[in-house]
Amino acid sequence: MSKNLAARIAVALIAIPVILWICYQGGWWLYAMVLLFALVGFGEFIINEGYRWYSPVTVLSFIFVFILFSVSTLAGKYIQLLESDFWGSGSNPAFPLVLLFFGVTAMLFSIGEKPPAELFKRHSRLLWGVLYIGLLYPYVFLLGDRIEYFTNGTVDGGDCLLFLFGLLWVGDTAAMAAGSWLGRHKLAPAVSPNKTIEGFIGGIAGALIIGVIMFFWKFQDLPFYHLIILSIGCSVCGQLGDLVESMWKRSLNIKDSSAIIPGHGGVLDRFDSLLFAAPFMFMYLVSFIK
Repeated sequence: MSKNLAARIAVALIAIPVILWICYQGGWWLYAMVLLFALVGFGEFIINEGYRWYSPVTVLSFIFVFILFSVSTLAGKYIQLLESDFWGSGSNPAFPLVLLFFGVTAMLFSIGEKPPAELFKRHSRLLWGVLYIGLLYPYVFLLGDRIEYFTNGTVDGGDCLLFLFGLLWVGDTAAMAAGSWLGRHKLAPAVSPNKTIEGFIGGIAGALIIGVIMFFWKFQDLPFYHLIILSIGCSVCGQLGDLVESMWKRSLNIKDSSAIIPGHGGVLDRFDSLLFAAPFMFMYLVSFIK
């Protein structure tokens, strides 16, 4: 067994039980864990984009990521605004914060010393990173801590995160296995040459297995077709979310976002699928489960 594989297994054996325990605790435990992931992930983004830790833009960006995350999660937890319509773009209090960040940073970049084309590119990439992390990570917390309110207690937040993590982890393994054994047709050769359409389908198949297990174990009160739709939707969003992060890394010619997790790379590497699957699951449950 290689050292890298041994490290991956050791980290997984320790981290998975801790993460799942916190998911079932919810509240401030879950808030702190997801916020930590968001801030560390944004730190990986900032470092790879070439920003200095002490620059005004870096400090301002971290502040805005923290504010975006906190407003989106804590306002959703403690302030009842327009019931489930709270997450419409017109009523979500994070929306004007995004406009404020865009305006302030655009003005800061406009007085920079680099060529305008470079300034525009750096500002656009920074805005992408802030939105990617500051607006998507909150859905992980909301799914685990607030979904019971939005669905009138029909589903449990801890069960939802268990379902989502299990689906993504098993689906990722199934995708790798199917791609290795059957892969012939490239899915996204420019972004991730090793991913295949066969592996993509294998990932969906693995997710469906988890969906069936979770139906009989945790979600017997939901119609079976909801679990099928959630399994397919979360798998598709998760796998494409993985490609989104790969697209960013390819643009910088890097393999991993960092080496902070032994054997696994960075936080962005481990939770890239989660960032797109969690919003899908949250929005589906809010829209169709009452």
